[in-house]
Amino acid sequence: QLQLVESGGGLVQPGGSLRLSCAASGFTLNYRAIAWFRQAPGKEREGVSCISYSGLSTNYADSVKGRFTISRDNAKNTVYLQMNSLKPEDTAVYYCAAGRYGAGFYCSVAGMDFWGKGTQVTVSS
Repeated sequence: QLQLVESGGGLVQPGGSLRLSCAASGFTLNYRAIAWFRQAPGKEREGVSCISYSGLSTNYADSVKGRFTISRDNAKNTVYLQMNSLKPEDTAVYYCAAGRYGAGFYCSVAGMDFWGKGTQVTVSS
């Protein structure tokens, strides 16, 4: 079964940290860009961060720059999102998505082939 599974979400106080993981099973993340998206209640899904298959290229939404770090371990078929200095406005369901095989550093919603089911992140005191 081809799937992406996110983990690491939870409830954290403002200023705290969480590390999200995105593990793939049934297919390889190699040669695929991997992206994190999030969706808050009543809002559209937005891109948070993306990483190229080599890990050498990354991008971030302006709202998370300097606070979030994306990384990947291709040997473990896993991508991570380290989230520091969390704010209440970071509260959302976070999804990881895998881009098309060999498509390069293309990180839009339309470019994603596989999606996880999401993990809830709640930032509240």
